[in-house]
Amino acid sequence: MSRFRTVAIVAMACAVALPAVAQRRPPANRQVVVSAAVSLTDVLQQLAPLYQQATGDQLVLNLGPSNTLARQIRFDAGVDVFISADEAQMNSVAMQIDPASRVDLLSNQLAIAVTDDRPRTLMSARDLLDSAFRRIAIGDPAAVPAGVYAKQYLQNMGIWPDIARKVIPTGSVRLALSAVESGGADAAIVYHTDMAIATHAREALLIPAGEGPRIVYPAAIVRAGKNHEGGRRFLAFLQTPAAASVFTQAGFIALSTSRNQPR
Repeated sequence: MSRFRTVAIVAMACAVALPAVAQRRPPANRQVVVSAAVSLTDVLQQLAPLYQQATGDQLVLNLGPSNTLARQIRFDAGVDVFISADEAQMNSVAMQIDPASRVDLLSNQLAIAVTDDRPRTLMSARDLLDSAFRRIAIGDPAAVPAGVYAKQYLQNMGIWPDIARKVIPTGSVRLALSAVESGGADAAIVYHTDMAIATHAREALLIPAGEGPRIVYPAAIVRAGKNHEGGRRFLAFLQTPAAASVFTQAGFIALSTSRNQPR
């Protein structure tokens, strides 16, 4: 794991209620290394104990901006599963993944966040043209999926050139949210699911799924990974009704659900 920054390692010590076989440290071939978009941080940390209980595998989560994770995979990071926040970053590692394993796992919605001391509900993204919004944080629209989606949405509305002058590009969607919470931006365009972790920001507008861009989180097995079977178990688990329920409660839209249980 030293070849990339591990944002969170879900250790077996947290699963105190699991069977003894799951509480022992598993051999290396029972570790499943997952690189996943940072917007999935909280929901994957919720799902990790459920997966470990079902399989005895240990999850090692490498969480970050999808473009950064894709770059790590192109440099042969030791990853078993990649979950991107958009199709472009998954396509960028097409040579490194097993195409037969690729699945469109989830969807999401864009939302506009404002500071919690600004009690304002927006009627439309056009409200961002108001002079009260001088600084608008979004993920880097040239690379970060949330920023790419935001730019696409604003272009479709015909207001991107005016908004672009106000944009503060950030390295990830969570950094865009942090910019609002710290007062460094007047608003941010983030995912609806990110608002669940906001402590000093509120959702001023939820972009309806039918009006916003098509947001897809694809997942796939990485060929260079050391645990293909574990990766397949994890992908199967993410498509079970139990996992779909957790995703839905977190605000995601489950796109792929199977009744097959991982083994």
